[in-house]
Amino acid sequence: MQIVYSDKKTGKTGQAQVPKDREAQLTGKLIGDIVEGAVAGLDGFKLKITGMSDNAGSPSRKEIDGIRKTKSLISYGVGMRVRGKGYRARKLVRGNSVGPDTAQINTVIEQFGSKTQEEIFKPKEKKE
Repeated sequence: MQIVYSDKKTGKTGQAQVPKDREAQLTGKLIGDIVEGAVAGLDGFKLKITGMSDNAGSPSRKEIDGIRKTKSLISYGVGMRVRGKGYRARKLVRGNSVGPDTAQINTVIEQFGSKTQEEIFKPKEKKE
């Protein structure tokens, strides 16, 4: 499982891999919950879950309870590209809970910890 964290003020993002033994601490958390950053190696940080996707790429919607996958009739928001006024479609989306099929969790940093911004937002190294 991967956690993508971002800073609202600067717009910078970073990624961290969650070890297999710590994934159980995230299971059952909902979109909007605040989790400890220590799960992803960010000691002292508080992360707010803003969204997630599963191993097939299906996004999660806040309105759907649980970890189930469903084809919902939606007209806007996560999982839908706006095609025009009044357009609706059935799209495959996942519920608002972290489950065993969750591959990526998107978060926003609510409280910073002991590490500096340079340490947590490392620039990508270019390959030659």
